[in-house]
Amino acid sequence: MSADLPVTNDLIAKTAIDRRLAEIITPVIEDLGYELVRVRLQGGKTATLQIMADRPDGGINVDDCAQISTAVSATLDVEDPIEDNYYLEVSSPGIDRPLTRLKDFASFEGYEARLDLNQAIDGRKKFKGTLAGVEGSEVLINIEEQGQTHTIGLEFDLLSDAKLVLTDELIKEMLRQKKEAGVEIDNLDETAFDAIETDDAGATAAEPKE
Repeated sequence: MSADLPVTNDLIAKTAIDRRLAEIITPVIEDLGYELVRVRLQGGKTATLQIMADRPDGGINVDDCAQISTAVSATLDVEDPIEDNYYLEVSSPGIDRPLTRLKDFASFEGYEARLDLNQAIDGRKKFKGTLAGVEGSEVLINIEEQGQTHTIGLEFDLLSDAKLVLTDELIKEMLRQKKEAGVEIDNLDETAFDAIETDDAGATAAEPKE
């Protein structure tokens, strides 16, 4: 499998400030033994800096998020890349997680995903299907058309958004990973996730910043 692209790819960090933040916080997160999945500075009355992180083998929990938040907060206090007050929010990627690195598409081969492109291919920008791994710099996906399955390759650089689709199979796999990583799951089974539609199921740590 090809090496991951730089942390400044659009799936991890879209805007100039997001890319600057990624450059600052990535070494901090990696020094703690975690990986940056995505960073977004969201506007509003008070901006929110949203950081998604994970362990290399998955299974991040609330304590991990709090540890990352403390370390990142201290670094941002020194670097001071954001002028106004903001909230710092560190979370896990959640179950129907965004796919932001080339290796994510290999790791979740066999699971359903939605992929958006920044330019159309044969008049089409959106694809939904089953991930089929990677080949060089291409993401492979199996799509159904007129009752037949076709495997197509999409250049990683063309992706503007990519996210897993919440399915029973994905929920079971995420539960398995959490248990293997030693994450406590109290009184929880697959049916507990029936109503989950977003990545809000992940662990989160948040704090205001001035």
